[in-house]
Amino acid sequence: MAEALRGERLDGVRNVRLKLLLFGVLCLLPGLGAAQMAWSDQAWWPLALYPAMSLISLLLYWQDKQQARSQAWRTPEKVLHASELLGGWPGALLAQQLFRHKTRKVSYQLVFWGIVGLHQVIWADWLFLGGRYLPFG
Repeated sequence: MAEALRGERLDGVRNVRLKLLLFGVLCLLPGLGAAQMAWSDQAWWPLALYPAMSLISLLLYWQDKQQARSQAWRTPEKVLHASELLGGWPGALLAQQLFRHKTRKVSYQLVFWGIVGLHQVIWADWLFLGGRYLPFG
């Protein structure tokens, strides 16, 4: 219990404080961008999409982990990546840590972090450059 209070470990998750800090930093640009879009009456859907898709991603990871344990039919990786790409990467990142799932497969992690990076670049362009480099901006 003392370790959890210091942020070192919580239910099998190591370095909790550091991981929560990283999670907050990664969510900053998408959160600010989506909030600014909603408050400026441009679009409200990104603000709703991130939490909704994150919940879906978290549930998909949970289901896939349960299926892996029972050696049943698995959720295809392309489905997990599609949910991440559609805005569910924050939920997927939480699920990876909570369920200790899909964290060791390098090819999976490369695609996952590419998706996270893509979201960061899109929001940085939209927030700081006015969408100058986005084909749909």
